[in-house]
Order: sequence, then C-alpha cells, then structure tokens
Amino acid sequence: MEDASRDAPLLSVRALRKSYPSGGGRSLQVLRGVDFEARSGEVVAITGESGTGKSTLLHLLGALDRPDSGSVYCRGKEVFSASDEELAAFRNREIGFVFQFHHLLPEFTALENVAMPALIRHQRLSEVRDRAMMLLRMLHLDERAAHRPGELSGGEQQRVAVARALMNQPGLVLADEPSGNLDAKNAAHLHEEMIRLSRDLGCTFVLATHNLALAASADRVLRLEEGVLCREKLDSA
Repeated sequence: MEDASRDAPLLSVRALRKSYPSGGGRSLQVLRGVDFEARSGEVVAITGESGTGKSTLLHLLGALDRPDSGSVYCRGKEVFSASDEELAAFRNREIGFVFQFHHLLPEFTALENVAMPALIRHQRLSEVRDRAMMLLRMLHLDERAAHRPGELSGGEQQRVAVARALMNQPGLVLADEPSGNLDAKNAAHLHEEMIRLSRDLGCTFVLATHNLALAASADRVLRLEEGVLCREKLDSA
C-alpha cells in the first residue's frame, strides 16, 4: 500500500470493534463500530463516562491491543497487518503515550526519563541529550532536568511524562486522562501545554478526558457513548 499523501489524515479508523469475555460464555461489547480521522497537528478530545471504553479505544489506536474487527490506518498504512514484533517497533517510533499516572522511573533524573524511549532504541544518552533538554525547556522544566521524580511536584512529573512521549518525534500522542491526578490549576496548565506543543511540533494529540471544560480547548471534541463516537455538545454540559 502506498503512503498517504500530505493532505490525507495521519490517523484513520474504520468500523473498529472490541469486546471482552464477561463470564458464562458471554461477551461485553465495548466498541461497536468506531469511525474517525485525525490530521497532523490536530488535537482531538474524546469524552465519555467512566467505563465507556475510552481507554480501550486509545489502547487500540496505540497498538497496545488488537481489535476484534475493523481497521486503524496510520500514515496510510494498516496498523494491524503487522506482526507483534513490528507493532512494538511501530509503537516506539510513531506513538507517544501519556497516562493518568506519570509512570516515571524513580531512580532516573527527569532528563533520563525523557530520553528513555530513545535509550530503548539503543541510542546513547549523549546522542539524544540535546533533544531531551529541548523538550524539558519547552515545558519550562529545564532547571529541573537533574531532579528525580520524587523531587518534582505532581504537575512537573506529568509534564516530564509529556516530554518523554515526544522524545522519538512521534506523529501521534495518546493521552489517557492525563490530568486526572492533578488539581484544577495544574490540569488546565497541562492541557494548555499539550495544545501548544501540538501546534509547535505538528504532532497529533488524541486525549481521553471526562472534563468537558478542559476538552473544550481541543480542535474537536467527540463523545464515546454506547460503543460509538459522536460529536460532543459542549453547550449542553
């Protein structure tokens, strides 16, 4: 298959379905046919009540799990036609992840944590130090580069996690309730930073959140309900 043209979506999802066993030979259908597209540099917020499948959807978009049926295309190539080994390489190269909890490695500095995705690719810290420091600087954390996670505030830890997600210059960053453990002020600041980074770096962000006020800063807001996506009506919230 040929690569997508410059004007084509970075991410294209078609008829995505996913279910899980629920006991007694039955299954719980979480996604019932999800369709959507996201372009380079776009920020898409996905809202919905807890348990509606937002995390499941992000796991599929990031190739952490395989769907029952349907397709995910990234840069015009079908993701799940690849082997598990190829998917691991795809995740490291093309996807950045930000979770509700930062998952920083406590024994490493902020700089080393940011550089970790490149180190996993067997690059040397000396080779990637400049990019890691640039990302910390973009997030106003350059003066905290030598600090370990335990020496950082909750908001600073999560911004380090965002920088880490951007280390390998991914086309797509998936953020699952990234501000869920932060207070209102730090949550708003984190969302503002992600919007700015998307613009500055041309990176697509798809973020799952239950906070409509924060989601409103995205380019588009979609609601996951009964296994499908629809446009969120923010003025009715």
